[in-house]
Formats: sequence, C-alpha cells, structure tokens
Amino acid sequence: FYARYVDWLITTPLLILDLGLVSGQDFVTIAAVVGADILMIVAGYMGAVSVVTTVKWFWFLFGMAMFLPVVYSLARTFRETVITRKDPEMIELYGKIAWLTIIMWSFYPVVWLFSEGFASFSVSFEVVAYTIMDIISKCVFCFMIVSAHDSLGSPSQAPAQSREYV
Repeated sequence: FYARYVDWLITTPLLILDLGLVSGQDFVTIAAVVGADILMIVAGYMGAVSVVTTVKWFWFLFGMAMFLPVVYSLARTFRETVITRKDPEMIELYGKIAWLTIIMWSFYPVVWLFSEGFASFSVSFEVVAYTIMDIISKCVFCFMIVSAHDSLGSPSQAPAQSREYV
C-alpha cells in the first residue's frame, strides 16, 4: 500500500508544477506549493501506518493543514497570475485543469477518512476508489493539457488543422 504514497510523491508535484507553468507563476511560489504537497502526502502516509489513534488523527489533521494552502494556491494565487496574462485560452485551460485537480483531490481525504481513519471501507473498495481518482486526476488532466497543445505555444510549425491523436 505504500506504493501509492510513493506514486503521489512523484506525480502530484509534477501536476502542481504543470499547473504553475500553465498559469505563469514564479518558481518560488510553485516550490512552496510543492513543499506543502509533499508534507501533505508524508502526513497521510504517517497517519496510515500509525497504530495509535491519537497519532493517526494528528497526522490526518496535519495533512489537511497542508492541503488547505495547496488548494488556496491553485484556486486563487495561480489563477490570479494566469488572469494577468490576459490570454483567454490560457485562462480557460487553467480553470479547467485547476478545478479538475481541486475537485478530485478533495475526494482523497474522504476515502482516507473512511478507509484508514474509521476502517469503514474494505481494502478492495479503497484500492478501487484511489485508482479511479488517480485515473481521473492524472490521465484526464494530461489529456486536457495535450488537447490544448496549440494554446500552450508549442514550437511546432504544423498548422492547427493537421492534428493527429494516437
């Protein structure tokens, strides 16, 4: 089960980096949000492996305390930066991928609560729920980025009509 936390330690900072680059945010702010994200994931892991109830809930609350600045940054800070660029396509793209990320990431603590926290969900349900959320929050995110290839200012000289999707 620890593999999911290793996966999240690798993929979620990349998603935040991508969101930050799309918005045009400075690297210091992106790094701060990535740091909070990493602390959030480590706290989730520590809570999951804790056997003492009070320690488990301490780590959960600490993880949620790290989750709030991540969501705030995606919803406000990065969004304000992309709005200053005055590019309607980038604003629309950022809005779509940011809200996909925020909404999907909001379900992770709920699954954690009922699987690791209260032990109400079966292990099978927990695995399926995390898998579905990972597919939506990562694969759909990537497809949205790839489909906005022209908006992102690709160096390709190919005309917009000659798109090929494999």
